[in-house]
Amino acid sequence: MKVCRTIHLADRPEAEPGPQHFELRESTLPEPAEGEVLLRGLWMSLDPYMRGRMSAAKSYVAPFEVGAPLEAGVVAEVIESRNPRFRPGDTVLGYLPWATHALSSGKGLLKLDPGAAPLQAWLGVLGMPGLTAWVGLNVIAGAQPGETIVVSAATGAVGSLVCQLAREKGMRVIGVAGGPDKCAQAVAEFGAEICLDHRAHDGRALSRALAEAAPEGVQVYFENVGGKVLEAVLPRMGIGGRIALCGMIAWYNDITGAAPLPFAWNAILTRRLRVEGFIVTDHQARAPEFLAEVLPMVQSGQIRWHETIAEGLESAPGAFVSMLRGGNKGKQLVRLG
Repeated sequence: MKVCRTIHLADRPEAEPGPQHFELRESTLPEPAEGEVLLRGLWMSLDPYMRGRMSAAKSYVAPFEVGAPLEAGVVAEVIESRNPRFRPGDTVLGYLPWATHALSSGKGLLKLDPGAAPLQAWLGVLGMPGLTAWVGLNVIAGAQPGETIVVSAATGAVGSLVCQLAREKGMRVIGVAGGPDKCAQAVAEFGAEICLDHRAHDGRALSRALAEAAPEGVQVYFENVGGKVLEAVLPRMGIGGRIALCGMIAWYNDITGAAPLPFAWNAILTRRLRVEGFIVTDHQARAPEFLAEVLPMVQSGQIRWHETIAEGLESAPGAFVSMLRGGNKGKQLVRLG
């Protein structure tokens, strides 16, 4: 008998998620039907966008259903197969339930080469966060050598790669992160020339610190956060600056603190800014170009990344809440098995 443990959405959170919004269930997995594969989860990704899917609000992707399993990027091992494309022992990447095991038709599963990189890297620096960083920097922002870029959440899974890729392009990199340890890491490991601690400043003080760090203005802002970081950066943008809008984690649980719209609109108008939001799934066709550039740098050690690892499926809800509070360094993962 194969027992599968799965985490379901128990209720929709109105503010910060808590234990009451998750439910762990056990079930018996049936044998795979013709065309199906049975998978054992190895690594699971936790990402900020999942908070939006816990709400019922209409967005670019359908919300999680109450009572149904949550879903995530998962690296898994095929343990039984009735699909000719897969055999037991294959390692695959797919979008699967928060679960120890799963049945799949094989649709959307990508075979991985276990020798190319550590398996969990395909959920981080070589996966969706990595592609997000590459697309935002190169396609959305059109970043150029010699420009100054500000990267919020500079030690996160996306921001840390943005910093390194920007450095490789010959840009001047200013990071913003939460806490002195993360700021030190952004400078020592991820290529930031300077990193500002948003927890040590209110919005105005942060803006003054940024003015000192970039007296001639900022040409590119990679936006992961929103909140007071956005309020600090907008007045420091140079004429014709570009903002790649990737996320706004500061507002995912509570949007009442959003910057006044006239303030933001005035900065965009008077500085002639180009602001473009993007969803990485719209740019999946760029993945081969991204991997051609980044995979060799990962394999050579030129690109560095960090992981925060929670052990076991049961740890996923707590790790998810901690991530939304900024408790992780680098990519937040769950080791399933």
